This record gives sequence, C-alpha cells and structure tokens, in this order.
Amino acid sequence: MAREDTFREARKHLAALSDAELEARFWELAQRCVNPLVELAHTHTSPSIERSVLMRMGIDSPTAQTVVAECETRALLGHGAGHVVYLCMHAWGVGAPDAARRLARGEGWDLVAARWGTR
Repeated sequence: MAREDTFREARKHLAALSDAELEARFWELAQRCVNPLVELAHTHTSPSIERSVLMRMGIDSPTAQTVVAECETRALLGHGAGHVVYLCMHAWGVGAPDAARRLARGEGWDLVAARWGTR
C-alpha cells in the first residue's frame, strides 16, 4: 500500500517562518508537551523514589536517606532530591556522593534555600 505524501500540505502553516521562528515554535511546543510531566513529578514523588534517584547517582543508602529526610522537612521533594544534590554539586565543583555527604552533614542548605526560597 502506497502512503500518500502529505508533507507539503501539512507544513504550509510553517513555510513563512524563519529558522529562528521555527526554533522558537519547536521549543514552545516541546515545553507544552513536557509541562504535564513536570507537574506530575512535582505532585507524585515519594521519599522512596527520591532515595532511589540518589542511589542511582552513586550515593550510599544512609546518606540518601538523610538528604531525602531533610528535603522532606523543607518541603523540597517536589523539586527532587537529585536536583538539590545537583545544585550543590555545581556550586561546590564536586561529584554527587561528595555533595550529598556535605548536605547530610548540614552544609549547603543555604544554597538550596536561596534557589527555592525554603527555610
């Protein structure tokens, strides 16, 4: 069965757009696709999921548990414990395990508070 080629017809509404306009449209549509997934992640995570994420980043279980508990206390689970660790990794120029250990010792929560306005 031959497939009808509808490319020229389907792209007519895009033909007048410049490359920059096409790129902007792409990113706008991509964001619209991803927004529901981001919202779902914010509202449907749990401490066990967040611990799992940290352990997949190479962080040992006791440290992951401590960091996740602190994230939960500070209402940060919706942002993701991995995101918290990632923020500190880049601020300190260290790997995930080192950043998580420092967070578990109480360091860096001021950086996190500055990013997300938490206590």
